[in-house]
Amino acid sequence: MKIKLVNFAIFSFVIFFIFVNPIVAQPISILNKTFDLAGEHSQETQYFLMESKLITHALDGTNVSTDIFRLRLKYVPAKAAGKEGDEITCVQFTIQQGNTSEVAIPALEKWIYVFSKGMDNKGHVFGIDHNTFENLIDGNGKILPPDKAYHIYNAFIDFHTFCNVFAESTTEGNGIQNLKKIGQKIIHAAAFSEPSVNLGSNVSEGSFFKNGEIILEFKGLSVVHDRQCALLEYDSGESSFKMIMKPMPNMEIQTVGSSHYQGDIYKDLATNWVQKVTMNEVVISETTLPMPPNKINSVVARNILIRNVSEKEFGSK
Repeated sequence: MKIKLVNFAIFSFVIFFIFVNPIVAQPISILNKTFDLAGEHSQETQYFLMESKLITHALDGTNVSTDIFRLRLKYVPAKAAGKEGDEITCVQFTIQQGNTSEVAIPALEKWIYVFSKGMDNKGHVFGIDHNTFENLIDGNGKILPPDKAYHIYNAFIDFHTFCNVFAESTTEGNGIQNLKKIGQKIIHAAAFSEPSVNLGSNVSEGSFFKNGEIILEFKGLSVVHDRQCALLEYDSGESSFKMIMKPMPNMEIQTVGSSHYQGDIYKDLATNWVQKVTMNEVVISETTLPMPPNKINSVVARNILIRNVSEKEFGSK
């Protein structure tokens, strides 16, 4: 009996070894591989679809309203465009407020600008002219209120922040160029930055958005549209802001609050173009009005999806 038990134990061990050993012996070199995530883009024209959902909640959690902003961008690299910066064409921008039908913004149809990093001497960020967003009118002839006009402008800022700031190298401080291996993380150069957010007459000077400790992490590898991608996670930390709006003479509305946004960036390892971006943000704020109810508290959730699509899919929209 003892001999049989010993034989069974040896047999069991051999079976265990046969099944486990190949797993242990599998190469793990790809996990230790060094990557260059900050290379130059390929020169092919890119097509992006971006959807931003802005969901406003009452303090009891009730969904008060949902606005959906949809942006279609054609992106031509500088060399291919023969310009100093990348040529961006807003083919179409639409907004859907609550239960109303989606409506286009005529002033932004086929609007072209040349992208540039940072802020120019006119106070324009990423080469985006503020004047374009003054007195916006929708396709039904209705003037958009200042807060809607600002969210339309901010969609372009969001796009370039994810695709050109977080997903491209920085000239000063830490950036994607410092992420060489899976598992590495950095405090991004944009951490604790306080960019101006004044937008012509819609948002006054003194307004700001201050980022928290922005962490960028090389989480792993993924596949999007059959393309091998680096999977990057960004996390803003605790951010804060102050918005000052003057919808009419002698009327000032101030909103202060905090924000926390985070999401993933999928960047093509072969072409260095971003293939997909997700973002989730929670915004808690208090708005002070010059008339009753004087103060309004709100919680807003923002969800963003950016997709790099084929010219065929882009044209079918």
